[in-house]
Amino acid sequence: MIKFTALLPRHPSMTHEEFARYHKDVHAPLLISDPVIRKYVRRYEQCHTGPEIAGLPAASGKFDGIAELWFDDLADVEALYTSEHYFAVIRPDEERFIDISRAEVLLSTINPVFD
Repeated sequence: MIKFTALLPRHPSMTHEEFARYHKDVHAPLLISDPVIRKYVRRYEQCHTGPEIAGLPAASGKFDGIAELWFDDLADVEALYTSEHYFAVIRPDEERFIDISRAEVLLSTINPVFD
């Protein structure tokens, strides 16, 4: 299984709160209802940044949220993110609330250590 982790900075026109609200209330329902997304993505989670806790280093305002998507394999990741559907439907919505030029992506294999 492959985990696609996107580190998301907000669009410059938005506050952190507006970004988090849009991500949760607009973008998530779009993904959940989209049959192409449902074909490839096995799990989808969102996280939104908060304040520094107990002296642990914060992302220093670099990112406002994280999207985590699980795929069966790399072929499914590639199929989704190179599809015409992604560029016609999903990407335009992402550009409304994410500063795409500063977003970063990590691809990793999932190796559970404990549940």
